[in-house]
Amino acid sequence: MTPHYTFNRTTVIAGARYFADHCMACHSVSSLRYEYLRADLGMTKKEVEEDIMLPNGAAWKGQIVSPMPPDMAAKWLGKPPPNLSHMDRYLGSKFIYTYLLSFYWDPARPSGWNNYVFPMVAMPNILAPWGGTVGPKGQVIFPGRLSPAEYHKNVADVVAFLRYASDPSYFTRMAIGPYVIGIMVLFTILAYFLKAAYWIDLKKKRK
Repeated sequence: MTPHYTFNRTTVIAGARYFADHCMACHSVSSLRYEYLRADLGMTKKEVEEDIMLPNGAAWKGQIVSPMPPDMAAKWLGKPPPNLSHMDRYLGSKFIYTYLLSFYWDPARPSGWNNYVFPMVAMPNILAPWGGTVGPKGQVIFPGRLSPAEYHKNVADVVAFLRYASDPSYFTRMAIGPYVIGIMVLFTILAYFLKAAYWIDLKKKRK
């Protein structure tokens, strides 16, 4: 399935907040530092500290890492949750979006959950209270707190954040890109006139 969202700072910030509330207890995005969220996205330091930083002694210039010790994660979940820094580049936004919407209740699994696109996955469906619980045939067992449209939007926001996490320089490149292109155009024009002047002198010498 294709996530429908506009890839801009507002969407990424919403995804960062949702990720911090529901995913960051287990998953890291260590390619990012907290300070990047202010430099790249325009969040204030206070917003980052209150909405994103976990109360685990995280440093402002430190990487965004999960507070869960890997050895304990392996003990509790069977294997450490993956670092999601480059997951969007590896699997793509469509897969991540579809994966997050494809959990179903499976009492045979240790976590109680299974996934249509990632069978026997160790991860539980931590978003079930908001998206609802469905059975293996798609039947609704428990409805979620959010409407399907609201829930899909929140998941799409998380996908947007993971897309940004895999390429943190995106907004900086988009900001300076027009200036770089402008300089290249100016250089091309100057080079053209320089070439024209050079050939005028060369033709005069030949005469």
